[in-house]
Amino acid sequence: MGRTNRKRRSTLANRAIAASAALALGGGGLLAANIYASAGEGKNSTQNAQTTAAGVATIKCPDVGQQLTDVPRGARAGVDKELAKLDQQVTEAYKRLADTRQAQAGDSSYVNNAILSPLKSKRTATIDRINNSIKRKGGKAPQGADQLAGCEGVPADQPAAGEGQGGNGQDQGQDNGQDQGQDQGNGQDQGQDQGNGGQDGNGPAAADFQDITQVQPTGGAKGVGPNGLPANGDSGSTGTFTTNCGTNENENRNSDNVIVAPGVSNGAQHQHDYVGNQDNDAFASDQDLAAADTSCQNQGDKSSYFWPVLRVQDGQDDIDANAPGGGQDGNVGTILQASEAQLKFVGNQKSDVVAMPTALRIITGDAKSFVNGLANANTNWSCTGFEDRQLTDKYPICPEGSSVVRTTNFQSCWDGQNIDSANHRTHVSFVQADGTCGNGFQAIPQLQVRLVYDVDAPQIQNGQVQNAFAVDSFPDQLHKPITDHNDFINFFDENTMNQVVDCINSGQDCQ
Repeated sequence: MGRTNRKRRSTLANRAIAASAALALGGGGLLAANIYASAGEGKNSTQNAQTTAAGVATIKCPDVGQQLTDVPRGARAGVDKELAKLDQQVTEAYKRLADTRQAQAGDSSYVNNAILSPLKSKRTATIDRINNSIKRKGGKAPQGADQLAGCEGVPADQPAAGEGQGGNGQDQGQDNGQDQGQDQGNGQDQGQDQGNGGQDGNGPAAADFQDITQVQPTGGAKGVGPNGLPANGDSGSTGTFTTNCGTNENENRNSDNVIVAPGVSNGAQHQHDYVGNQDNDAFASDQDLAAADTSCQNQGDKSSYFWPVLRVQDGQDDIDANAPGGGQDGNVGTILQASEAQLKFVGNQKSDVVAMPTALRIITGDAKSFVNGLANANTNWSCTGFEDRQLTDKYPICPEGSSVVRTTNFQSCWDGQNIDSANHRTHVSFVQADGTCGNGFQAIPQLQVRLVYDVDAPQIQNGQVQNAFAVDSFPDQLHKPITDHNDFINFFDENTMNQVVDCINSGQDCQ
């Protein structure tokens, strides 16, 4: 069942093509025009930026899934499939936006009339089905379907997603990065006016990259909630447990997400790397995952660890070039395998930790944060030798001899009851400012993931980025670094989980 080689991956890609044929828009590439180039041509136009080709870079829709707090278990499977349809509808509308630049240039009302209005109608019908499913099972549906259904065009010159972020030392680094980028001729406006190096036209842009040597120290990767604090410290439970699960040498990848879109092929619309559990796809049950093989050296750890792949946009086709989740969704170029993948669990500043329940699901970061905003964003980009300097809304340009680093620290407080929640977030949380868990939550081992990639540094020339790299993303997210995210499903066996807890609570460093 698990994908353990490229041949297996190809078979799954073919299955995804059949299951997601509705997403294909003919045999051509994703984009007919460079979005940022066309978006910048008429920036000073007096026409409405929401309805002109010159002003609209992508589409922003309310994230319905994050509004769902009362979905009865009997309704969740159906609701998750409808939520995946909402994602597909946005993708289809985004592709239409990208493919109709000429028509938009001649008609200032084209985007509203031909793209946003039909999208709202489709979303209204889908949200109605979600609400009805919830009500039939005794739950309470969110109010205001009209407000949730309506979408808007995002102008190309909107502020960078990371602006205004505070509370964790990130403002200084981001402000410095933005100023430095503008000095070098690759600021937000210039990069968008002059186009970008995105191989398929939907990003990344020059303004998405920052020379790490020009960033002020920020104190290292954060852990990251409203307070920006890591979970552990020099008191409380100070031990660690490290599990070695490899770097996905098996090339076990798919574009599913069994947490947010179970039963939906290509539910993520971008490829994930999987380490640990080898049977994670959209159709895997908890029983399947519990019985699966694992890439972890400790065979008591069958947990699933997965994150979006990193690609270099080198003009080369990878195995998924013509498949959903790959080229059909704007994710192009050679997939990079991490040179290091460190998976470490740490304790809590103030208390002992308790065992995670089997099948606990945790998502950290937000794959849609470019349009959703920063409420759930959790990104840390840096370079080896410079990890006291972290970027949140920029990809790092590392000096020679230094490698790209992605660091993710997960939520470490659990409600003590649920292995998941309707919006996949409210059953877990980050620690409070004083290091404790609020709302009666219990401290659990905090997963910290550190990924290292050996990749040539991008070059910024005349406001364009050459040799760009980027994480896979939903097409409408334009491959922004702020959309990085990470996923975990706990399938440690009971004895091994007890060992994790004992090591952490007793201050030992175990593996």
